Amino acid sequence: MQVSRYRKSAGPSAPKLMDFPLVLLTTVGARSGREFTHPLGGFEQPDGTWLVVGSNSGASTHPAWFINLAKNPESVWLEVGNRKLKVRPSLLKGNEREAALAGIAAISPRYADYQKKTDREIPIVCLKAS
Repeated sequence: MQVSRYRKSAGPSAPKLMDFPLVLLTTVGARSGREFTHPLGGFEQPDGTWLVVGSNSGASTHPAWFINLAKNPESVWLEVGNRKLKVRPSLLKGNEREAALAGIAAISPRYADYQKKTDREIPIVCLKAS
């Protein structure tokens, strides 16, 4: 329901949810082969790429969309407002990941809290239009 509401009311830019833009990420299921769309916090970077965080609210497991993205990286779309972009995902690592997490936490502190709730390294994915 949230996805259809997003699409019906989307304008040229991403709507805000609390303190960050809301985007839609569509992936293809790792087992099913079906498309799934997930509303996520999205963080636009100065170079036009977008970052999404696989926080799963600090749970001990990765979110389903991250597993799907890892299995089918060639089938990923990002919707920002009323724009739908085919994107190429890349996983941030090391210092680049730490800097990205700090920047995201400065906008939305809950993301730093999620990392404290789990032993797994929460993935941060960079999405670049292809």
